[in-house]
Amino acid sequence: MSSFEVRGNKKLKGDITPQGAKNEALQILCAVLLTSEAVTIHNIPDILDVNLLIELLHDMGVKVDRKDRHTCVFKADNVDADYLAGEAFRKKGGKLRGSIMLAGPMLARFKKAYIPKPGGDKIGRRRLDTHIIGLEKLGAKFEYDDENSCSKFSSPQLRGCYMLLDEPSVTGTANILMAAVLAEGKTTIYNAACEPYLQQLCKMLNGMGAKITGVGSNLLEIEGVTNLRGTTHTMLPDMIEIGSFIGLAAMTQSEITIKNAGIEHLGVIPDKFAQMGIRFEIKGDDIYIPEQDSYEIATFLDGGILTIYDHPWPGFTPDLISIMLVVATQAVGSVLIHQKMFESRLFFVDKLIDMGAQIILCDPHRATVIGLGRSHNLRGITMSSPDIRAGQALLIAALSAEGKSTIQNIEQIDRGYQFIDERLRALGADIKRVI
Repeated sequence: MSSFEVRGNKKLKGDITPQGAKNEALQILCAVLLTSEAVTIHNIPDILDVNLLIELLHDMGVKVDRKDRHTCVFKADNVDADYLAGEAFRKKGGKLRGSIMLAGPMLARFKKAYIPKPGGDKIGRRRLDTHIIGLEKLGAKFEYDDENSCSKFSSPQLRGCYMLLDEPSVTGTANILMAAVLAEGKTTIYNAACEPYLQQLCKMLNGMGAKITGVGSNLLEIEGVTNLRGTTHTMLPDMIEIGSFIGLAAMTQSEITIKNAGIEHLGVIPDKFAQMGIRFEIKGDDIYIPEQDSYEIATFLDGGILTIYDHPWPGFTPDLISIMLVVATQAVGSVLIHQKMFESRLFFVDKLIDMGAQIILCDPHRATVIGLGRSHNLRGITMSSPDIRAGQALLIAALSAEGKSTIQNIEQIDRGYQFIDERLRALGADIKRVI
């Protein structure tokens, strides 16, 4: 396995452009299966998870014309629907949690679908109930194959209905939505996720001829159509990368400009970093973060300790909780980090404690961070990346620490961040990939 060697405590400087949104890409690429016509996708992130999904589509018979690193033309006019029932798909698809979103479009267009036991980050229980129940309500028959650890769906014709989701699952909403656009009649999805990723998926599907209203709200209405046409779609900048770069600038006392940040789609993310005392300026669609000697965590109006917690959109995204926790370690003041959605996502804090951070892990969901205010720098250590977001958080910690850090299992970071070592070196970071 590869690792990063990082020599930290260096100020960085320059411009950096975020990649295309990973979480959007996994939905958008599955949606190309809904039509036999050509679909052109721009701003695709060149990362492991997305490239694996593109491989899966190719293995299924989708024609893939990769114009460059970030642009692909897909044509699903000769799909082998039974490929998903085979061992090859179970092995490859099982490595990628996003493969579950193949089920909705496959079921809608080819009347059958398979879901392997999902892979992805080990950050706690991530159930599939919302996907299964939603597809069943549209008329799909669900069976589970114990021997092959695989779920099977089938339906001669999906039919629209009203459903109230038990949780606003992003991937669950996407799967049900992609099935519903070709279902017979009207589907209403209440308590739907409404993240920008979902809004982008709706925008793309409507561009293909779907009839979706309520986009951006938690109440989606879909009038089923008989077929969809091709389209061209451009992905948003990755909001998680943008938040990571804001945190990186603050931790390393660096002057960084994030170019083409898609400001209107960032929601409360800038506000939350402002609560941490980080100064920045919005310049058009760019975010300029000046060099700061220190940053002080705000308190509540009554003087209480600030709490940062995750919540479904338009709340604060759970994918930035790890970054926020690391940023707090060198702030002035204290903060309670409350990760509500995943019970294992804070288990990387032991590595930060080894680096000298003052953190109390209250329980699997909550950690209190006592900011060092740069009175003591973090120190470099050898550590392993447990998941995509914690891996990026540890990388930021290493870039701010004194001495040398070694981060192992960086395949986890590569799953979500494209060429991150090359892009950081362009800002002046001392980072080396060791194979």
